Amino acid sequence: MILLVALMSAGSAAAHGALEHGAAPEWTFDPWIVTPIALAGGLFAIGQAKLAVRSKERTIVIRSGAAYWGGWTVLFVALMSPLHFLGEHLFTFHMIEHELVMAIAAPLIVVARPIGVLIWGLPRAARHLVMTVVKSHPVERTWDFLTKGTVATLLHGLAIWIWHAPALFDATVTVVTLHRLQHLSFFVTAILFWWAIVWKVGRGAGAWHLFVTMMHTSVLGALITLSPRVAYVSQTQAAPDWGLTPLEDQQLAGIVMWVPGGIIYAGAALAMLAIWISTASRGGAYVRRL
Repeated sequence: MILLVALMSAGSAAAHGALEHGAAPEWTFDPWIVTPIALAGGLFAIGQAKLAVRSKERTIVIRSGAAYWGGWTVLFVALMSPLHFLGEHLFTFHMIEHELVMAIAAPLIVVARPIGVLIWGLPRAARHLVMTVVKSHPVERTWDFLTKGTVATLLHGLAIWIWHAPALFDATVTVVTLHRLQHLSFFVTAILFWWAIVWKVGRGAGAWHLFVTMMHTSVLGALITLSPRVAYVSQTQAAPDWGLTPLEDQQLAGIVMWVPGGIIYAGAALAMLAIWISTASRGGAYVRRL
Protein backbone atom coordinates (compact mmCIF):
# COMPACT_ATOMS: atom_id res chain seq x y z
CA MET A 1 0.00 0.00 0.00
CA ILE A 2 2.88 2.39 0.81
CA LEU A 3 4.43 1.57 -2.57
CA LEU A 4 1.17 2.30 -4.40
CA VAL A 5 0.62 5.57 -2.51
CA ALA A 6 4.15 6.67 -3.39
CA LEU A 7 3.57 5.77 -7.02
CA MET A 8 0.26 7.63 -7.04
CA SER A 9 1.99 10.69 -5.60
CA ALA A 10 4.74 10.53 -8.21
CA GLY A 11 2.17 10.04 -10.95
CA SER A 12 0.03 12.92 -9.74
CA ALA A 13 3.05 15.23 -9.62
CA ALA A 14 4.08 14.24 -13.11
CA ALA A 15 0.55 14.67 -14.40
CA HIS A 16 0.25 18.06 -12.78
CA GLY A 17 3.41 19.14 -14.52
CA ALA A 18 2.07 17.85 -17.84
CA LEU A 19 -1.33 19.49 -17.75
CA GLU A 20 -0.62 21.34 -20.96
CA HIS A 21 -0.07 18.05 -22.75
CA GLY A 22 -3.34 16.49 -21.62
CA ALA A 23 -1.69 13.98 -19.26
CA ALA A 24 -3.74 14.89 -16.20
CA PRO A 25 -5.78 11.93 -14.84
CA GLU A 26 -9.39 12.24 -15.88
CA TRP A 27 -12.67 10.36 -15.65
CA THR A 28 -13.65 7.96 -18.44
CA PHE A 29 -17.00 8.47 -20.13
CA ASP A 30 -16.87 5.79 -22.79
CA PRO A 31 -20.55 5.01 -23.60
CA TRP A 32 -19.66 1.33 -24.00
CA ILE A 33 -18.59 1.36 -20.34
CA VAL A 34 -20.90 3.97 -18.82
CA THR A 35 -24.14 2.57 -20.30
CA PRO A 36 -23.91 -1.02 -18.95
CA ILE A 37 -22.69 0.15 -15.53
CA ALA A 38 -25.44 2.76 -15.25
CA LEU A 39 -28.07 0.29 -16.48
CA ALA A 40 -26.93 -2.37 -13.99
CA GLY A 41 -27.08 0.17 -11.17
CA GLY A 42 -30.48 1.57 -12.19
CA LEU A 43 -32.15 -1.82 -12.64
CA PHE A 44 -30.82 -3.11 -9.34
CA ALA A 45 -31.93 0.02 -7.48
CA ILE A 46 -35.47 -0.27 -8.90
CA GLY A 47 -35.63 -4.02 -8.25
CA GLN A 48 -34.29 -3.60 -4.73
CA ALA A 49 -36.92 -0.94 -3.95
CA LYS A 50 -39.72 -3.20 -5.24
CA LEU A 51 -38.52 -6.24 -3.30
CA ALA A 52 -37.99 -4.21 -0.13
CA VAL A 53 -41.72 -3.50 -0.12
CA ARG A 54 -42.87 -6.99 -1.17
CA SER A 55 -40.42 -9.24 0.63
CA LYS A 56 -40.68 -10.20 4.29
CA GLU A 57 -37.00 -11.13 4.32
CA ARG A 58 -35.75 -7.54 4.27
CA THR A 59 -32.49 -8.48 6.00
CA ILE A 60 -31.59 -10.73 3.06
CA VAL A 61 -32.48 -7.99 0.58
CA ILE A 62 -30.32 -5.48 2.48
CA ARG A 63 -27.41 -7.91 2.78
CA SER A 64 -27.58 -8.79 -0.90
CA GLY A 65 -27.78 -5.10 -1.77
CA ALA A 66 -24.70 -4.30 0.30
CA ALA A 67 -22.63 -6.92 -1.54
CA TYR A 68 -23.92 -5.85 -4.94
CA TRP A 69 -23.37 -2.14 -4.40
CA GLY A 70 -19.90 -2.87 -3.05
CA GLY A 71 -19.02 -4.79 -6.23
CA TRP A 72 -20.74 -2.21 -8.44
CA THR A 73 -18.77 0.61 -6.81
CA VAL A 74 -15.47 -1.22 -7.28
CA LEU A 75 -16.37 -1.80 -10.93
CA PHE A 76 -17.26 1.88 -11.31
CA VAL A 77 -13.95 2.96 -9.77
CA ALA A 78 -11.92 0.51 -11.86
CA LEU A 79 -13.46 1.36 -15.23
CA MET A 80 -14.57 4.99 -14.98
CA SER A 81 -12.47 6.80 -12.38
CA PRO A 82 -9.01 8.31 -13.09
CA LEU A 83 -7.63 4.87 -12.25
CA HIS A 84 -8.71 3.76 -15.73
CA PHE A 85 -6.92 6.73 -17.28
CA LEU A 86 -3.77 5.90 -15.32
CA GLY A 87 -4.08 2.29 -16.46
CA GLU A 88 -3.84 3.43 -20.07
CA HIS A 89 -0.51 5.11 -19.29
CA LEU A 90 1.07 2.85 -16.65
CA PHE A 91 1.13 -0.94 -16.66
CA THR A 92 1.03 -0.96 -12.85
CA PHE A 93 -2.33 0.79 -12.67
CA HIS A 94 -3.68 -1.27 -15.54
CA MET A 95 -2.92 -4.39 -13.49
CA ILE A 96 -4.56 -2.87 -10.39
CA GLU A 97 -7.62 -2.19 -12.52
CA HIS A 98 -7.79 -5.81 -13.65
CA GLU A 99 -7.39 -7.18 -10.13
CA LEU A 100 -10.20 -4.94 -8.89
CA VAL A 101 -12.50 -6.21 -11.64
CA MET A 102 -11.67 -9.92 -11.34
CA ALA A 103 -10.79 -10.46 -7.68
CA ILE A 104 -12.98 -7.93 -5.85
CA ALA A 105 -15.90 -6.65 -7.95
CA ALA A 106 -16.81 -10.04 -9.46
CA PRO A 107 -16.98 -12.04 -6.18
CA LEU A 108 -18.96 -9.31 -4.42
CA ILE A 109 -21.53 -9.25 -7.23
CA VAL A 110 -21.69 -13.06 -7.25
CA VAL A 111 -22.29 -13.22 -3.49
CA ALA A 112 -25.23 -10.84 -3.97
CA ARG A 113 -26.92 -13.22 -6.49
CA PRO A 114 -28.38 -10.18 -8.28
CA ILE A 115 -30.14 -11.83 -11.23
CA GLY A 116 -33.58 -11.90 -9.59
CA VAL A 117 -33.31 -8.32 -8.34
CA LEU A 118 -32.15 -7.08 -11.74
CA ILE A 119 -35.10 -8.79 -13.44
CA TRP A 120 -37.49 -7.17 -10.93
CA GLY A 121 -36.09 -3.82 -12.02
CA LEU A 122 -37.51 -4.33 -15.51
CA PRO A 123 -41.03 -3.30 -16.60
CA ARG A 124 -43.64 -6.05 -16.21
CA ALA A 125 -43.73 -7.14 -19.89
CA ALA A 126 -39.95 -7.17 -20.19
CA ARG A 127 -39.65 -8.99 -16.87
CA HIS A 128 -41.86 -11.87 -18.03
CA LEU A 129 -40.00 -12.10 -21.34
CA VAL A 130 -36.58 -12.18 -19.68
CA MET A 131 -37.77 -14.75 -17.13
CA THR A 132 -39.00 -16.99 -19.96
CA VAL A 133 -35.62 -16.76 -21.68
CA VAL A 134 -33.62 -17.28 -18.48
CA LYS A 135 -35.71 -20.31 -17.50
CA SER A 136 -35.53 -21.88 -20.96
CA HIS A 137 -33.82 -25.25 -21.19
CA PRO A 138 -30.95 -24.17 -23.52
CA VAL A 139 -30.04 -21.19 -21.32
CA GLU A 140 -30.15 -23.24 -18.13
CA ARG A 141 -28.04 -26.01 -19.66
CA THR A 142 -25.49 -23.53 -21.00
CA TRP A 143 -25.24 -21.75 -17.64
CA ASP A 144 -24.94 -25.07 -15.83
CA PHE A 145 -22.07 -26.12 -18.11
CA LEU A 146 -20.19 -22.80 -17.96
CA THR A 147 -20.37 -22.69 -14.14
CA LYS A 148 -18.95 -26.17 -13.61
CA GLY A 149 -15.87 -25.78 -11.44
CA THR A 150 -13.32 -27.11 -13.92
CA VAL A 151 -14.86 -25.36 -16.93
CA ALA A 152 -15.13 -21.97 -15.18
CA THR A 153 -11.58 -22.21 -13.79
CA LEU A 154 -10.20 -23.14 -17.20
CA LEU A 155 -12.09 -20.35 -19.02
CA HIS A 156 -10.98 -17.75 -16.48
CA GLY A 157 -7.39 -18.95 -16.60
CA LEU A 158 -7.32 -18.92 -20.40
CA ALA A 159 -8.70 -15.38 -20.48
CA ILE A 160 -5.99 -14.20 -18.09
CA TRP A 161 -3.09 -15.90 -19.89
CA ILE A 162 -4.22 -15.13 -23.45
CA TRP A 163 -4.82 -11.44 -22.82
CA HIS A 164 -1.48 -11.11 -21.02
CA ALA A 165 0.43 -12.26 -24.08
CA PRO A 166 2.66 -9.20 -24.65
CA ALA A 167 1.65 -8.55 -28.26
CA LEU A 168 -2.08 -8.80 -27.52
CA PHE A 169 -1.84 -6.82 -24.29
CA ASP A 170 0.07 -4.03 -26.05
CA ALA A 171 -2.59 -3.99 -28.77
CA THR A 172 -5.30 -3.24 -26.18
CA VAL A 173 -3.51 0.01 -25.33
CA THR A 174 -3.91 1.34 -28.86
CA VAL A 175 -7.08 -0.44 -30.10
CA VAL A 176 -10.12 0.63 -28.07
CA THR A 177 -12.29 -2.30 -29.20
CA LEU A 178 -9.70 -4.81 -28.01
CA HIS A 179 -9.45 -2.99 -24.68
CA ARG A 180 -13.21 -3.27 -24.19
CA LEU A 181 -13.16 -6.96 -25.13
CA GLN A 182 -10.30 -7.58 -22.70
CA HIS A 183 -12.20 -6.07 -19.77
CA LEU A 184 -15.42 -7.81 -20.78
CA SER A 185 -13.75 -11.23 -20.98
CA PHE A 186 -12.01 -10.71 -17.64
CA PHE A 187 -15.28 -9.73 -15.95
CA VAL A 188 -17.51 -12.39 -17.55
CA THR A 189 -15.11 -15.26 -16.91
CA ALA A 190 -14.54 -13.98 -13.36
CA ILE A 191 -18.32 -14.02 -12.77
CA LEU A 192 -18.49 -17.62 -14.03
CA PHE A 193 -15.48 -18.59 -11.91
CA TRP A 194 -16.73 -17.05 -8.67
CA TRP A 195 -20.28 -18.31 -9.25
CA ALA A 196 -18.93 -21.84 -9.52
CA ILE A 197 -16.85 -21.36 -6.36
CA VAL A 198 -19.55 -19.74 -4.21
CA TRP A 199 -22.78 -21.35 -5.38
CA LYS A 200 -22.00 -24.46 -7.40
CA VAL A 201 -19.17 -26.71 -6.26
CA GLY A 202 -18.45 -28.06 -2.79
CA ARG A 203 -16.29 -26.06 -0.40
CA GLY A 204 -13.37 -28.45 -0.71
CA ALA A 205 -13.53 -28.34 -4.52
CA GLY A 206 -13.91 -24.55 -4.36
CA ALA A 207 -10.72 -24.29 -2.30
CA TRP A 208 -8.92 -26.43 -4.86
CA HIS A 209 -10.02 -24.27 -7.81
CA LEU A 210 -9.01 -21.14 -5.92
CA PHE A 211 -5.62 -22.67 -5.14
CA VAL A 212 -5.09 -23.57 -8.81
CA THR A 213 -6.02 -20.03 -9.85
CA MET A 214 -3.71 -18.55 -7.23
CA MET A 215 -0.85 -20.72 -8.48
CA HIS A 216 -1.13 -19.96 -12.18
CA THR A 217 -1.74 -16.21 -11.70
CA SER A 218 1.23 -16.08 -9.32
CA VAL A 219 3.39 -17.83 -11.92
CA LEU A 220 2.28 -15.30 -14.55
CA GLY A 221 2.92 -12.42 -12.15
CA ALA A 222 6.37 -13.79 -11.34
CA LEU A 223 7.22 -14.16 -15.04
CA ILE A 224 6.24 -10.54 -15.66
CA THR A 225 8.14 -9.34 -12.59
CA LEU A 226 11.34 -11.30 -13.17
CA SER A 227 11.60 -10.73 -16.91
CA PRO A 228 15.06 -9.23 -17.61
CA ARG A 229 13.71 -7.09 -20.46
CA VAL A 230 10.61 -5.07 -21.26
CA ALA A 231 8.03 -7.36 -22.85
CA TYR A 232 5.11 -4.91 -22.84
CA VAL A 233 6.61 -2.11 -24.92
CA SER A 234 3.49 -0.08 -25.77
CA GLN A 235 1.99 -0.40 -22.30
CA THR A 236 5.14 0.85 -20.55
CA GLN A 237 6.33 3.48 -23.03
CA ALA A 238 4.81 6.36 -21.01
CA ALA A 239 6.45 5.23 -17.75
CA PRO A 240 9.31 7.80 -17.91
CA ASP A 241 6.72 10.59 -17.89
CA TRP A 242 5.61 9.28 -14.48
CA GLY A 243 9.02 8.83 -12.89
CA LEU A 244 9.56 5.14 -13.73
CA THR A 245 11.56 3.23 -16.27
CA PRO A 246 9.55 0.88 -18.52
CA LEU A 247 11.12 -2.14 -16.81
CA GLU A 248 10.21 -0.80 -13.35
CA ASP A 249 6.63 -0.26 -14.46
CA GLN A 250 6.47 -3.82 -15.76
CA GLN A 251 8.00 -5.20 -12.56
CA LEU A 252 5.51 -3.34 -10.36
CA ALA A 253 2.63 -4.60 -12.49
CA GLY A 254 3.86 -8.18 -12.10
CA ILE A 255 4.14 -7.73 -8.34
CA VAL A 256 0.53 -6.50 -8.18
CA MET A 257 -0.67 -9.72 -9.84
CA TRP A 258 1.79 -11.91 -7.94
CA VAL A 259 1.33 -10.69 -4.36
CA PRO A 260 -1.96 -8.83 -3.69
CA GLY A 261 -3.81 -10.91 -6.30
CA GLY A 262 -2.39 -14.13 -4.88
CA ILE A 263 -3.32 -13.11 -1.35
CA ILE A 264 -6.97 -12.61 -2.34
CA TYR A 265 -7.25 -16.06 -3.93
CA ALA A 266 -5.32 -17.69 -1.07
CA GLY A 267 -7.53 -15.98 1.52
CA ALA A 268 -10.68 -17.13 -0.25
CA ALA A 269 -9.29 -20.68 -0.48
CA LEU A 270 -8.52 -20.73 3.25
CA ALA A 271 -12.04 -19.46 4.00
CA MET A 272 -13.51 -22.26 1.87
CA LEU A 273 -11.36 -24.83 3.66
CA ALA A 274 -12.40 -23.47 7.06
CA ILE A 275 -16.08 -23.76 6.16
CA TRP A 276 -15.55 -27.24 4.73
CA ILE A 277 -13.68 -28.48 7.82
CA SER A 278 -16.18 -26.86 10.18
CA THR A 279 -19.10 -28.49 8.37
CA ALA A 280 -17.39 -31.88 8.26
CA SER A 281 -16.46 -31.72 11.95
CA ARG A 282 -20.11 -31.19 12.87
CA GLY A 283 -21.14 -34.10 10.70
CA GLY A 284 -23.59 -31.79 8.94
CA ALA A 285 -24.77 -31.72 5.38
CA TYR A 286 -22.88 -29.85 2.74
CA VAL A 287 -23.67 -26.16 2.99
CA ARG A 288 -23.95 -24.37 -0.34
CA ARG A 289 -24.50 -20.87 0.97
CA LEU A 290 -21.99 -18.69 2.77
